[in-house]
Amino acid sequence: MGRLLTLVLVVICATTQALADEAPAPVLPPEFRGVEINEHLGATLPLDLSFTDDEGQSVTLRDYFKLGRPVLLTLNYFECPMLCNLVLNATVEGLKGLDWTPGREFEVVTVSINHRENSALASAKKSTHIGALGRPEAAKGWHFLTGTSENIKALTEVVGFGYRWDPDQQQYAHGAAIFLVSPVGVLARYLYGIEFPSEQLRLALMEASQGKLGSVLDKIMLYCFHYVPSARRYEVYVWGAMRLGGVLTMAAVGTMLGVFWTRERRLLRLQSVSVST
Repeated sequence: MGRLLTLVLVVICATTQALADEAPAPVLPPEFRGVEINEHLGATLPLDLSFTDDEGQSVTLRDYFKLGRPVLLTLNYFECPMLCNLVLNATVEGLKGLDWTPGREFEVVTVSINHRENSALASAKKSTHIGALGRPEAAKGWHFLTGTSENIKALTEVVGFGYRWDPDQQQYAHGAAIFLVSPVGVLARYLYGIEFPSEQLRLALMEASQGKLGSVLDKIMLYCFHYVPSARRYEVYVWGAMRLGGVLTMAAVGTMLGVFWTRERRLLRLQSVSVST
């Protein structure tokens, strides 16, 4: 039954927002109500909320935005029997394909939604996923936090992340998503499901970074892609690609004309010198 609950929640997360964009919200069974994810793009996280990190130190969310980097936020809990592990494992797999590392180009913050969990559990979970990532240096940039029920609720309400305790299953019911946050704490993008391909994660981090991440070529590529809510992924933006193609064509034509004009002037100058002598 627990696995069935998890699979149904994944399906809900993969369809609810798309249906909301196109039709009235579907009627959910009572056991799944209150665990939807409602996008609050443009909302600012309450950065002064306090939590406890995986070393037992008191921190605030603001501590992870001081360096001006985008933040990848995940909301899970460390003793979750299935779905949280799927989300965190997918995050690790997506990060493996990036040439960026947590703690260098961006930060990752994982907050437990279970107020009963402690820093010892957070530390163990961190060790597991840093080990799976295979980059020990990422430990300084991936932070696992626990907190009070009040502060957890304050954060999840701003994000729009629904969750609730299921006494029959003895586990939390919740959705599957990760959240990209700008360097100033503004929610920039939601990625859903239990797969986060590296190219999608890269585009989302670039978008959230507000131009601070990526090479010139990366930024040109981002111009040619946009996030499609109904597809839940970045896809080629035809008009953007066409505009970019037009600009590049004009630049190429301008360069060619400049070369021809320069050559023509040189020839005229040489002819003038030849006649005068």
